[in-house]
Amino acid sequence: MVGDLVAYLVRQLVSEPDAVRVEEIDRDGDLVLRVHVAADDVGKVIGRGGRMVRALRTIARAGGAQLDRRVLVEIAE
Repeated sequence: MVGDLVAYLVRQLVSEPDAVRVEEIDRDGDLVLRVHVAADDVGKVIGRGGRMVRALRTIARAGGAQLDRRVLVEIAE
């Protein structure tokens, strides 16, 4: 659910939306969303000064609050 939302948002940001993949990992009770994108799109997902990825993390955290789980977003390089 939260992973699908993050994947949708990232697809809207990148040049190659077909390359976007979100991997859900359970780590010590937390849900880790590892976002894989094309090499050229990593900068677009991170954003200037990390603003984009910070916004994605905020949205993911809000979605995790509904599940009573902590949600972390990582950008795989």
